[in-house]
Amino acid sequence: MEHDVLHKKYMKRCIDLARLGCGSTAPNPMVGSVIVCGDRIIGEGFHRKAGLAHAEVKAIGSVKDKDQLAKSILYVNLEPCAHTGKTPPCSDLIIHCRIPSVVIGTLDPHEVVGGKGIARLHQAGIAVTTGICRDSCIDLNKRFFTYHLLKRPYIILKWAQSADGFIDVLREKSDPARPNWISNELSRKLVHKWRTEEQAIMVGTYTALLDNPRLNAREWPGKNPLRIVLDRTLRLPANLHLFDQQIATLIINEIRDETVGLCRGGRKKIA
Repeated sequence: MEHDVLHKKYMKRCIDLARLGCGSTAPNPMVGSVIVCGDRIIGEGFHRKAGLAHAEVKAIGSVKDKDQLAKSILYVNLEPCAHTGKTPPCSDLIIHCRIPSVVIGTLDPHEVVGGKGIARLHQAGIAVTTGICRDSCIDLNKRFFTYHLLKRPYIILKWAQSADGFIDVLREKSDPARPNWISNELSRKLVHKWRTEEQAIMVGTYTALLDNPRLNAREWPGKNPLRIVLDRTLRLPANLHLFDQQIATLIINEIRDETVGLCRGGRKKIA
């Protein structure tokens, strides 16, 4: 029981560290790692960006006295990788450092990992504990799990609604394209923060036409998401903010064009 309490304590720290990479790790998951020796954290790290060092590598690298690794426990919210991608396998580094025990939040659903990292650790005689804070670890990387297990994106539906159930006022065709603000300044900042955490944002034809949105993250520091616009017949005017060519933008439509390039207004076409 005491071990379970300590395992949860350090796994929660892994999750907190992993969240520091929110919005910058895709298509990789968010991962944090903690190394504990004698109930004291001696190293920790998180994955910052795809292509950079994984959390386990950062945690091991932060340990000042490497001799302590041979009597430590490594915690990580996601199974260590066992394949060579843009970086070497984390499981090999753990084995090389003679870390005797590894505690893992959840298995990696990616087909090239999927238990292989744990198997490699077992083969090296390392004690492995899994399933610590499993639900929280899966929720942290729900985008990653949805993509690899369900083969689709994780989708967030967002709208602003008045207290009496309305999302807009009736507009005349002659009305200029402009947003009808229901949300306030604080909630808009929150929405822009959300945008920096997602890979793409999508709107329909009427939203694009009536609100003329930019769909960027101008009110929060971070990257802009890919803009996706549903415009079945390509009837949206080229002077909308969505077509300013400042951010990568995809237009999903039903008009097939065998030529390669840009359609009017510099909009990329998907037939």
